[in-house]
Amino acid sequence: MKQVADRWARSARALKKEDQHYGTRLVELAKKHSSEAFMACDDPLEAAVFSALVEILKRQDQIESRLREDMNR
Repeated sequence: MKQVADRWARSARALKKEDQHYGTRLVELAKKHSSEAFMACDDPLEAAVFSALVEILKRQDQIESRLREDMNR
């Protein structure tokens, strides 16, 4: 998993300046659940993608929840 995250971090730095922030965020998302996902996945890349997707979905739920709260005011 660490090797995948390291490659992604290098890739993030190689992006256009305005996109580097997104690449860095993706690396951070992938690392958040790396140990749990790594234990369940045989492939480190699969674990990294799974971890990032879990965090993306969590953020989406948070945004949708805030939007519902704002609409109910």
